[in-house]
Amino acid sequence: MFEHDALDIAQRASTGALPPRSRVDELVAHAHERYAGLDDGEVADYIPVLAAADPVRFGLSVVSVGGSLHEAGDVDVAFSIQSISKAFVFALVCEELGHEAVHERVGVNNTGLAFNSLIAMELNGGSPMNPMVNAGAIATTALLPAASAEQRWARVQRGLSRFAGRELTLDETVYRSEAETNHRNRAIGKLLQSYGRLDPDPIETVDVYTRQCALSVTAHDLAVMGATLADGGVNPVTGEQVVSAEVCRDTLTVLASCGMYERSGEWLFEIGLPAKSGVSGGIVAVSPGKGAVGAYSPRLDAAGNSVRGQRACAYLSRSLGLNLFASVRGGASEPSEAPEPSEASEASEPEESHV
Repeated sequence: MFEHDALDIAQRASTGALPPRSRVDELVAHAHERYAGLDDGEVADYIPVLAAADPVRFGLSVVSVGGSLHEAGDVDVAFSIQSISKAFVFALVCEELGHEAVHERVGVNNTGLAFNSLIAMELNGGSPMNPMVNAGAIATTALLPAASAEQRWARVQRGLSRFAGRELTLDETVYRSEAETNHRNRAIGKLLQSYGRLDPDPIETVDVYTRQCALSVTAHDLAVMGATLADGGVNPVTGEQVVSAEVCRDTLTVLASCGMYERSGEWLFEIGLPAKSGVSGGIVAVSPGKGAVGAYSPRLDAAGNSVRGQRACAYLSRSLGLNLFASVRGGASEPSEAPEPSEASEASEPEESHV
């Protein structure tokens, strides 16, 4: 584990602001129009129920830390959260157990292998490596304090609902479909147990994990959840402090390095945002201090990431100034979201992403 002597120094943050409201609305609408006709990729079919998703669906939502909404397309269409749940369960566990304990038990390094790989654990002495792959996510879910699997599930559902600002419900059809086919995850649970990385019953833990992935959300929900991480853990809709600012920092760091699976480096290079994807077609991308993008489109690339969602995030990252690594001479920036000026500032057309 990396050790340093600066933990007693207060964490500062340096962030900007979104462009004026009307300009954000315009760019979100343009991003949606630009990529709505893109037909690359395939709908996931290894979970039978996901294969029935309508490939035409495309929703795009931006929620600022101030709570303003900018949306286009199918933002209210429900889909299962899938692996995006990993980010928010990780945050809940970090809030309960702290930075050091989760780092030691789960890890934070990218495996460079597929999200459901068993080889990654075998090559690393049983370490799940990070909480954004299945092994790490199952180990993370197991760490959430509870007296039983049912209590653990209740805590997961309640916690993710607080991030979304509304009660999230289980999609029973998705849950049953996944529970009937999650043999590999059950094997991962058993392997974690054999390495001493899982204390609760592995089959019960995998069942809780399967349920958390089957929670029903929308692109709007994802944007609200991401904006909560962007604003130091305060939900921009409800005003509730869901987790601490320190937990948000830890969560966003892991998302930046591991959130897009083996494409995480390319994503960070091209788009420059902490993000998490799910095989149902959702993506949440977070710009600290500004807000978050929630996208839904079920056509996926070979790594399991939404094709339209990636392109839209790339567009908005450039045009809204979301990229964490963007640098301009003299600190120049566009006017902020509020107050609304009489004329929205102009932004140049972003170049096409190659993600």
